[in-house]
Amino acid sequence: METLEIQRVEPISVSQKWLAFILCVVAYTLSGTVSTLMSVYLPVAIPELKGSAVSEAELGEIGAYVNAVYLYGWMCGGLLFGVVSDRIGRKKSLTLVTALYGISTCLVTIVPDWYSLLAIRFTAGMGVGGVLLITTVYISEIWEDRSRAVVLGVLAVCFPIGIVTTGSLNLLFSNWRTAFGIGFIPVAAALLIFLLLPESDRWKGVRTVRNGQEGIFDAQNLPNVIRGSLIFGAVLIGLWGIFSWLPTWAQSLLASGEDGQKERGMLMILLGMGGITGGVFSGILMNRFGKKNTLLATFATCVVMCGVLFITNRSFSNIIYIETAVLAFCFGISQGALSSYIPELFPFAVRGTATGFCFNVGRFFTATAVFFIGSLVTVLGGFGNALLVFSLPFLVALFVTFRSK
Repeated sequence: METLEIQRVEPISVSQKWLAFILCVVAYTLSGTVSTLMSVYLPVAIPELKGSAVSEAELGEIGAYVNAVYLYGWMCGGLLFGVVSDRIGRKKSLTLVTALYGISTCLVTIVPDWYSLLAIRFTAGMGVGGVLLITTVYISEIWEDRSRAVVLGVLAVCFPIGIVTTGSLNLLFSNWRTAFGIGFIPVAAALLIFLLLPESDRWKGVRTVRNGQEGIFDAQNLPNVIRGSLIFGAVLIGLWGIFSWLPTWAQSLLASGEDGQKERGMLMILLGMGGITGGVFSGILMNRFGKKNTLLATFATCVVMCGVLFITNRSFSNIIYIETAVLAFCFGISQGALSSYIPELFPFAVRGTATGFCFNVGRFFTATAVFFIGSLVTVLGGFGNALLVFSLPFLVALFVTFRSK
């Protein structure tokens, strides 16, 4: 049971809204960089941290730990900080999570071994999980209704922009430790958020006093919680299984002795650029064809393109760049559409908690699935066959979306 205490508050000015949007863009964009930076440097970072050369199977096993721990941290952060933001406010929570992933990223520059890397990547994942949730909820609350969907679509695009930054860093810095120095930017952004941003007027205007069970599992909200969790969770499994391991898969297609720096960097840039384009077009497509039809077409295309990419390519060629771009375009549409759709399913009083649950409960299964890819590589005979398995969650998302109203 819960009661609401309604308070009158002064609206946020236009200049404050745009300042908030800019700082949220910075935090959101760098979260994309931090999320994928280790993936692109994995083939060179793990041998250095281990102190010896590693086989493909060993790289898959250790890399699975690194990627899975990061996603577990992301899940914990998204769930925890959604509740925290409903309690202490959006501004304070956003400051905390942005600083957390920034400091953790900076610490990678001095990490001594891959065991320590696991702990640091876990805390970085917690921060990123909080940032992606709270920025979305915060902007949805301070922005006017008529342009909210457009602004949230632009915000969702910032994550793949961060992925483009990852590819650029890989091309600029051969030393992976130097690249992780980018963590100082979110640390500075956290300070500016704390000093300059206003609190969400809608959060201040609606205070929730809870007695007993959390409201997100009430009869009113439960169907949307289940639907949102299944769709978003399934998409995450497919997306992260592919994002995390695509550079390593590409490396496995190259001839022995080739370092693959250019190919890995270009693929990450294409993943980011395709995601940006898809995110921009997501709002246009949803307005033209409707939310359900847009998502159905997107998930179906993801399944087809995964088959084309991982079945037809047995050596690296330029066609891989085109196929990756198409797949990334679909990823961008899905993320842009879902980031706009899911928060609006819930009332303000429990929006942070409910959205955090939908965004992150599936991350447990995502992290577990990514963790076992090392074993799949051995069982299925290579990274390509293992990654093909990650097209199946898009079928789940397709089915749940088809069955929804």
